[in-house]
Amino acid sequence: MTELDPPDFRLDLPDPDSDSISTMEFLARLEEAWAVCDRFDLQTEIWRGRILRAVRDREKRGGEGRGTGFLQWLREREISKTRAYTLIQLAESADSMLGEGVLEETSVNNFSKRAFLETAQADPEVQLMIGEAANEGQQITRKQVRRLSDEFMAATSPLLPEEIRQRTAENLLPPRAVAPLVRELAKLPEDQQDDLRRVLRDEPELERVKDVTSTARWLSKAAEASLAVRAFQQGELDFEKALQEAQRLDALGLLADAVGQAQALESAVLKLHTSWRRLGGLQERLWLESGSSTPHLRELLTALQSLSGATLRVSLGELAGGKRVRLQLVEESPDQLEPPPLPVSATAVGP
Repeated sequence: MTELDPPDFRLDLPDPDSDSISTMEFLARLEEAWAVCDRFDLQTEIWRGRILRAVRDREKRGGEGRGTGFLQWLREREISKTRAYTLIQLAESADSMLGEGVLEETSVNNFSKRAFLETAQADPEVQLMIGEAANEGQQITRKQVRRLSDEFMAATSPLLPEEIRQRTAENLLPPRAVAPLVRELAKLPEDQQDDLRRVLRDEPELERVKDVTSTARWLSKAAEASLAVRAFQQGELDFEKALQEAQRLDALGLLADAVGQAQALESAVLKLHTSWRRLGGLQERLWLESGSSTPHLRELLTALQSLSGATLRVSLGELAGGKRVRLQLVEESPDQLEPPPLPVSATAVGP
């Protein structure tokens, strides 16, 4: 197992009550101390990842109940499974870069925690460039890693037309504007990518890059949200053609917002239905348990009937002028041939 030397953990903090030190120097010394903590955090999390990996791998030895010991180990230390595998991935990235010679052992101390995580997720070519800088003793920041990653992506991504890659290499287009375009194009199907690349070939300018990036973002957001909208699963809706028509009208942003709101509304209705059913069951049980000797409890349960019945009445508060929303919930059987168009109706009524 590769050894890592821990950073020199000495903090020379300035006196906050001292008048002999300027504000600029005070903040600079605090920044240095914070960087030491970052490096110490990185070393600690790499080793925690290695420990967790050892516990997990021990559980892979077979037998009934395989893996339960690892989960028990996590529960005893109040570590979530997601957190555990994040640390394991960090440790594996560190061992990989050290084992392949990308980094020297002591060079890990030149990274902040976030800079190391960014490097671990970067392309191998970017890792080599960052590793060389760290091995030379440079302090590696997250901003530096992102800049190099953006430059490499903008210069090499096959998702971009040659015109954009060439202008980026000639410093006519900033990588920080081209890199987001690559990330958004990667989320789209091939035919949509081709359409947007044709636009970029005709006009490989910065403003067009920004416009296409925005278009790609709205396309992916709308398509992703549409998969979760149950209203679109009825009939033979052609969502792709609807997207094309919205794009022709320059209304992709509006469509994406509408689809997102539809997804949020359906989710809210599902949660409402669950709470409504549960409240109705609880109210019924309490009513059976109560009697004439509990008039106040009966009064409370009567008040809850405005929320647990088939018709709900909810006050919108003073900001809405004291109005109430009246919702009618109608549960339909799955085999109903022609369900009404609005199974949940809502009406705003006066105070």
